Amino acid sequence: MNNPAELVVPRVQAAIATAFGEEFRQTDPVVRPSQFADIQINAAMALAKKAGLPPRDAAARIVDALNLDGICSSVEISGPGFINLSFDGTWIEELLNAESVQAASPATAVTPAATPQRVVVDYSSPNVAKEMHVGHLRTTVVGDSLVKVLEALGDTVIRQNHIGDWGTPFGMLIEHWLEIGEDSPEAALLVEDPSAFYQAARAKFDASATDEDGFATRARLRVVALQGGDQETFAVWQRLVAQSKRYFNAIYSTLGISLTDDHIAGESSYDAHLAQLCQELEERGLARISDGALCTFPAGFTGRDGQPLPLIIRKSDGGYGYGTTDLATIRYRVRDLAANRILYVVGAPQNVHLRMVMASARDAGWLPETVEAVHVQIGNVLGEDGKILKSRSGAPVKLMALLEEAVDRARAVIDASRPELSEAERAVTARQVGIGAVKYADLSTGHDTEYVFDFDRMLALSGNTGPYVQYAAARIRSILRKAGVLEGITGDGGRPAAGAAGTPAAGTPEAEASGGPATAIAVVEPAERALALHLLEFDATLNKVRDALEPHRLCGYLFELAQLFTTFYDQCPVLKAEESVRDSRLALCALALRRLSGGLELLGIETPENM
Repeated sequence: MNNPAELVVPRVQAAIATAFGEEFRQTDPVVRPSQFADIQINAAMALAKKAGLPPRDAAARIVDALNLDGICSSVEISGPGFINLSFDGTWIEELLNAESVQAASPATAVTPAATPQRVVVDYSSPNVAKEMHVGHLRTTVVGDSLVKVLEALGDTVIRQNHIGDWGTPFGMLIEHWLEIGEDSPEAALLVEDPSAFYQAARAKFDASATDEDGFATRARLRVVALQGGDQETFAVWQRLVAQSKRYFNAIYSTLGISLTDDHIAGESSYDAHLAQLCQELEERGLARISDGALCTFPAGFTGRDGQPLPLIIRKSDGGYGYGTTDLATIRYRVRDLAANRILYVVGAPQNVHLRMVMASARDAGWLPETVEAVHVQIGNVLGEDGKILKSRSGAPVKLMALLEEAVDRARAVIDASRPELSEAERAVTARQVGIGAVKYADLSTGHDTEYVFDFDRMLALSGNTGPYVQYAAARIRSILRKAGVLEGITGDGGRPAAGAAGTPAAGTPEAEASGGPATAIAVVEPAERALALHLLEFDATLNKVRDALEPHRLCGYLFELAQLFTTFYDQCPVLKAEESVRDSRLALCALALRRLSGGLELLGIETPENM
């Protein structure tokens, strides 16, 4: 961890302890950006009140006790008691060159978290035999990015794709499958157009609702057979699930999502445990019958009438619902998966339900206080009319159709702007830019807020967009390619080509020791300094993402990095600079590329070779 602001914090806290007493050592220094220096310490105002001193006198005490030799070139008190710190240029260079060596390992190499955790992440969660729509986009993309960041920081992450693969609708779906036959064109819809398959079964069910011997009656009996373990029915159910998995995986492959079949833990996984779970809650007095249903009533949840709000765990007809399955799930994740932290990347409308499940699980002792359970709330994707995004027909927008359109739009732009690229290169770049634009637009927005889906804005080469960040990385690649030092910087574990300008030759002690550029990065010009300081904030940014579960912080970091690099390149010649300056600036470019490509990788976004 080479972030200057964080490295200074212990020294400021030691100075506060010296100035005001050991009991104040853990005081937050309140580090903030400064208009007049690199950072600003604002703790003096609060300490002044406790000590009965004027704020500037309190600040002076802290400054007198500060030991920042070799770290800061300037320490000044301004205003009512702000302490402005300007870092020493040599110290920045030392940190940056240590960072450069570290980054010569894989592109996403970061300092592991001080206290790694075992984290279960529940995300995506589509339904069998149903189309994934734009509403699934955010849970899938945000969840996968969080998984990548947590793993990069050393957490043990257990992916859980809690698919909807059980319950009443499956009687209808199985009966429809049996009627049409496994080899029929209609059966193929489960992979090609799941919604069409589901709607066909639904239409049959509704049309025969009053027919005692009709499809609806047989579908209801099929549910009983499935839940009773009938082998033929169960075998058909397995085929339905297998076909849906093929569809899910096509979406995940297109999006570049890390979920596989091994991560599926659907509702059916817990069916055998639900009766015992209900019995245990009832015997312990944590659940009671209300209007024929077995319910828990966790404290603090009331309806509009002010009455306690029930969480139904067994319906009046003896069936089980989401509440039962979710309680079984959380118990399994603590007992069997040994989670320290459980993240539910689920739509915001499920907040009350999930909080009631968590509260009931804590009452039962299944979710101890030592385990953190968090609902990572996902806001809606809106259309231009400000309403939930739907197709012209009013149906939910199919996710695959949306992704295909993004790639087509990106391809049109690339065909026009880069006709010299080969057909294969343009196809790859269009996919990288189109999918990256959709994912970045989603991730750059606070996950709990809504955003308007706008292709024109997403694909723009200006502003906080995926293409803007991708273009900055592609631009750096072009610079390094012209200098003859690109090979290996990001494609071979992040190592520069041996013998290239500014790099040690293979087999030399320098190469073995550093695995990266031998040329030290010098920080002289203001634009170099600004870029250098931002590069040193990478680890700190990832830790903020980990703590707050907010991928948009990483997007903000990458956007600012792209802006700072543009300013640096405009103000500091690289290829035409004198050799020593050129090598230093090429090394700075290489580190910026590693951070851009590494950050995009953690967002699940590819970095194009050309744009």
